[in-house]
Amino acid sequence: MMALKHVLVATDFGPASEQALAYGRELARTFGAQLRVLHVVENVAARYATEVAFVDFPDLQVKVEEAAQKRLNGVLTEDDRKTLAATAVVMTSNSPATAIVEHAATEPTDVLVVGTHGRGPVAHFFMGSVAERVVRTAPCPVLTVHAAEHDFLAPDALVAVAQGSTVF
Repeated sequence: MMALKHVLVATDFGPASEQALAYGRELARTFGAQLRVLHVVENVAARYATEVAFVDFPDLQVKVEEAAQKRLNGVLTEDDRKTLAATAVVMTSNSPATAIVEHAATEPTDVLVVGTHGRGPVAHFFMGSVAERVVRTAPCPVLTVHAAEHDFLAPDALVAVAQGSTVF
């Protein structure tokens, strides 16, 4: 039997990530696992220091990280925290895929859930795919979730009806 104790969901706060979080929550509930949600922010100093000279990059980086942590904390519900022992993690890197994989390798992770935008081959060629890089290099199984994909998660009311319960 498969045992999942640690579910990691990587998010960029987009629609595909919202779906990935829904799947991650359901996996964690089903297996009684801990849920961890990760967001990677860009290292602004490394990215823009040569282009902009008058910005206080350390202060700006702190503000970017604090804003990301606040937003990440907002996607977790009180039920997530109580029932799934959910935690929110912010990392800084200019390579989100690398940071996600490093986090999965250094923290207990039985499955990694990541959203994918499902861009076409031309857009993929120019922009790359974080999800694809994660799938290729992750130290654990990866579930990719497309925002417009068939949703296998039924709302609680439908689950109750399917099980013969009365919902009112």
